[in-house]
Amino acid sequence: MSFNAIQIILVFVVAFIAAIDQFDFLESLYQPIVTGAVIGLILGDVTTGLVVGGTYQLMTIGNMPVGGAQPPNAVIGGIMAAVFAIASGLEVEAAVGLAVPFALIGQYMVTLLFTVMSPIMSVADKMAEKADTKGIVRLNWLAMIALGALFAVVCTIGLIGGAAAGDALTAFFDKVPWLMTGLSAAGGMMRFVGFATLLRIMLSNDLWGIYFAGFAVATVIGYVPGLGGSCLILVAFIGIAMALYDFQTRVAMKSAGVGSNGGDEDGI
Repeated sequence: MSFNAIQIILVFVVAFIAAIDQFDFLESLYQPIVTGAVIGLILGDVTTGLVVGGTYQLMTIGNMPVGGAQPPNAVIGGIMAAVFAIASGLEVEAAVGLAVPFALIGQYMVTLLFTVMSPIMSVADKMAEKADTKGIVRLNWLAMIALGALFAVVCTIGLIGGAAAGDALTAFFDKVPWLMTGLSAAGGMMRFVGFATLLRIMLSNDLWGIYFAGFAVATVIGYVPGLGGSCLILVAFIGIAMALYDFQTRVAMKSAGVGSNGGDEDGI
């Protein structure tokens, strides 16, 4: 599958903006579920873009940077997963698996850029002492443009290469179906890895009962004819109802002065 110049330019622009949004705009434009839909719209297959973006979103749901440690980059990974699925006609899980190396490239690029920009902080400190706000603004723009350009170049090269290699990949996977099966299995596991990471951060001992109850309810609803497709939404509504009930109960107890010295712990 080949793409025209306008599609390539639009993908470049989307990757550029998403890369900056991840660290500066913070409008969630960089989330895979958003970039997947936008890339799908640009490349002419919105449905595949949405499915791939949603799948990759589940994979990254628990990933977050801690200090200088960066997780596999969601911007490049999400865009390249959509590109592989649309350009090469791969299954969603296989496309997600193939996109992981590109996400790792994004991880290394972010770490490299942060390392390069670290000495410039002393320059920014001197500008702050002189009240040189324009200089500080220029440094910030420099960092944003550098990050956006790096991501955009990688995604554009991946788009052109993915389009050119689409037929070759299809023929290759036809010869080695076991590799496609392995990639599909790995891609399918990614969403559960994301949730496992999230649970490791958030789950406390008093929530295990709710977790197992939710798992049981999801399993039961999933086997009911006609309800399997809406299982996730139904379980989400049940979770929202439980959270609202717990919140209202705690507010009522606090208003009545119950447990004010009981050492109740807020947060996750």
